[in-house]
Amino acid sequence: MPTLKLTNEQVIELIKQLPTEQQLELFKFLLLQQWGQWESLSRYGVDQVRLIAQERGYNWDTMTEEERETFVDEVVHED
Repeated sequence: MPTLKLTNEQVIELIKQLPTEQQLELFKFLLLQQWGQWESLSRYGVDQVRLIAQERGYNWDTMTEEERETFVDEVVHED
């Protein structure tokens, strides 16, 4: 079977021409292909934020959502 070579732009234009149902099917396929990496990165991020909180005298698991948001904002914007 011959291989068709397309640019990224061409592929995107082809996808735009698909019916919505087929676009959703493609989206689900692509999402599931990356799910393991995203899940791993998410677990890593949670582990890291817990460690940083602990190093600063906080317990991430007992913090309210507002306290967590404030904490993350402070960490992200510190010098």
